[in-house]
Amino acid sequence: MKQSRCSEEQIIRILKEAESGIPVTGLYRRYGMSDTDFYARHRKYRGPEVSEAKRLRLPEAENRKLKKLPVR
Repeated sequence: MKQSRCSEEQIIRILKEAESGIPVTGLYRRYGMSDTDFYARHRKYRGPEVSEAKRLRLPEAENRKLKKLPVR
């Protein structure tokens, strides 16, 4: 899967700009994304704040570490 150019914190900040009233077409151009990309991110990140997004990522990192442990 292709890695995103923006971090989750940046994506949430972009979505907050859209909620504050900045035209979405201006955000497409400024951040170099397509309209489908914007709405896909909106669907995924519309609820959490930046601190909540970091907290949701912690279990994923822990699971990744556990999967790399050698099996006895």
